[in-house]
Amino acid sequence: MSSRRALLATPALLALPAQAQEAFPSRALAVASGYAPGGVTDVTSRAVAERMARELGVPVVIENRVGAATAVANTHVAQARPDGYTLLMGTSTLAINPALQPNLTPREPMRELVPVGMVFRTAFALHVNPAVPARTTEEFIAYCRANPGRVNFGSSGTGAVNHLAQALLVARTGIDVVHVPFRGGAPALIELRAGRIQAMFQALLEALPTMREGSTRGLAISSRERNALVPDLPPVADAVPGFEAVFWQALFAPAGTPAPVLERLGAALRAATDDPALRSRMAEQGVDIVTGDAASVRDLLARETTMWGDLIRGANIRPE
Repeated sequence: MSSRRALLATPALLALPAQAQEAFPSRALAVASGYAPGGVTDVTSRAVAERMARELGVPVVIENRVGAATAVANTHVAQARPDGYTLLMGTSTLAINPALQPNLTPREPMRELVPVGMVFRTAFALHVNPAVPARTTEEFIAYCRANPGRVNFGSSGTGAVNHLAQALLVARTGIDVVHVPFRGGAPALIELRAGRIQAMFQALLEALPTMREGSTRGLAISSRERNALVPDLPPVADAVPGFEAVFWQALFAPAGTPAPVLERLGAALRAATDDPALRSRMAEQGVDIVTGDAASVRDLLARETTMWGDLIRGANIRPE
């Protein structure tokens, strides 16, 4: 009799793993970020995670794993168990690192990570010290051509997206400027206001106060569309056709994560990014919350990996 009961119990025991999978998520999710607390990337990550937690019914916790140009966070997730409980707020660095620092892991983000959906995009303002006699992108390009090697163009670091925006402008126009990298946007802004550097592509939120007070002059925006915070700034693309350089962030999971889990995560992320209150709150910081499916992120990553890779190799850009 006991053996018969054991046999009868076996199907129920075998069904337990399937039932557990159907219950996803049953515990907290950890979302790794390669950026320190307090910046726009971190603030947006936490806002989206909070909204996703309400949708999923479990905590969604941001873990700041800073280091190696975000490779610490990227690698942690790429090597994690593909069960949906360890995720990554990946950024433009996933498209940049393979060419800029090929020894960093993951070496093939498109194979080692799978996108869940888009989170945000943010553009850079091209602004100059007021001593530069240019009020448009066309005038700035003409000024650089008339003063080859004399315009110091700052960035928040070699290989940062705003540095690559400057390198892209150089590649598209042939101007000769001097790249001056800093450790972050804040020290670069001090030098720009003082006139020790003359120009910079800077995160819109960082550039806004100085442009409004007149200590720097905004010329253009690096996205293909105008931004509601600075509606008078035209896109660089108006003067340099096809130009676009934006910083983006998207949610990723380890490769091999089951499709039903990805679908559940994607639905929660879409609910978060469609939230009007969240969109309005982030727009005040110059951040465009974007609702996009996994396919759009995959296409963006592939396109930018090629674009930035070609630029980095062509301009022989190397990390400091």
